[in-house]
Order: sequence, then C-alpha cells, then structure tokens
Amino acid sequence: MNNEELKKKLSPIQYAVTQEAATERPFTGKYDHFDEPGIYVDVVSGEPLFSSLDKYDSGCGWPAFTKPIAKRVVREKSDQSFGMERTEVRSQKANSHLGHVFTDGPVDRGGLRYCINSAALRFIPAAKLAEAGYGEYQSLFE
Repeated sequence: MNNEELKKKLSPIQYAVTQEAATERPFTGKYDHFDEPGIYVDVVSGEPLFSSLDKYDSGCGWPAFTKPIAKRVVREKSDQSFGMERTEVRSQKANSHLGHVFTDGPVDRGGLRYCINSAALRFIPAAKLAEAGYGEYQSLFE
C-alpha cells in the first residue's frame, strides 16, 4: 500500500504514529484503560501483535504488554532520537512504528514493558476472532 492509500485508510494520528514514528499523547489512546479479552493487530496490515492476556496497567499512559503474541511479529531497533537510548518496536509485515520496549516490566512475567501507541493498534474481541479471520487465536481465551 502506498502513502496516498495509507493516508486515506488511516486517521491522521494513525498515519503519523505508524508511518512517521510519532507518539500519541500519554493517557489519550483508546486502549490505555481498556480491558476486554482479545487480540491487538497492526492497524496497517492486520497482523496479530499482542494479546489482552499479556496486557497490564503500567501507569505509563500507553497500553503496556509483557510480550508480543509471537516473537516473530515484531522487530526491535535502536532509537537514539530526542537524546535518549531506547528500543523501538515495529511490526514485521508492514514495518509500522508501534512504540518502544523497556526493561522495567513485571519481573515475574519476563521483565519487559512493550509500551505501544493505541493508534498503531486495532482490537479484535475474543468472541469475534473466528469471524474476523483470527480463529487460530481463539484457544488463548478458552
């Protein structure tokens, strides 16, 4: 999908986050305080990224997950923007900017905090996984 098609498909904030590595303001994203069972997919490609089973309230202002739904669905790269050393998280298929991963997550769940922009995600409720084409993830919620 080219940039013009993406600009038509995505909202301005979705485009800015996924294509220009912008960050939504903390505590403003629709999935920050959202607790329904289901999976989160890349808003650009629909690629499954995170499960609600791995989501937790980190208090950081963005949805936080302890791990991706599968390690292969994200890639990490060094980000030294804004004078900080961080690890950027991007989707594997669409190369969408998702957010960053930090090492201050719950120790008993692996110690990672995937701090992800809501604007990069689309939520698929557990009850609608099969209908939406994500039936292989249904067993996670049974």
